[in-house]
Amino acid sequence: MMNKVVLDACCGSRMFWFDKTDDRCLFADCREGEMPINHLPSQTEKTPPIVVSPDRIHDFRNMPYDNDSFFHVIFDPPHVRKIKMTSVIGFKYGSLSEETWRDDIRAGFHECFRVLKPHGTLIFKWNEVDIPLREVLALTNEKPLYGHRSGKKAQTHWVAFIKGINEVG
Repeated sequence: MMNKVVLDACCGSRMFWFDKTDDRCLFADCREGEMPINHLPSQTEKTPPIVVSPDRIHDFRNMPYDNDSFFHVIFDPPHVRKIKMTSVIGFKYGSLSEETWRDDIRAGFHECFRVLKPHGTLIFKWNEVDIPLREVLALTNEKPLYGHRSGKKAQTHWVAFIKGINEVG
């Protein structure tokens, strides 16, 4: 892990990575497996299965890394409550607990900032399909630097933070 300067704390199937094997990154998740995609009879090309294959299994709420370990952390936790993990969406993205989602996301933010080096960057990705971004950002005391909306319905937010720099001074 010594040469890993980036942590993807909830890597899933590494969907947004240009290089899904980038050796600068430690890809971690709480699950692993493969899900074949069912094909319509009209499809001529086979769709590859969804593969979740982290370098390390961990719980984003309690990560096994030393404080100040990474220059850059990506935090893309599950965005939806109570989705079945046997569905394609559930398998790709995971699911939040209806009862504990606030505590889980709060703990995830805390852990991401704990393992992030001083003045390191955290990129947080969130989709508002179930829970508004403002409710999620209220779960951390860190101040976002900037953000960007994307997606067909502009519900996906990419938010950047710098650890320890919350005020001008």
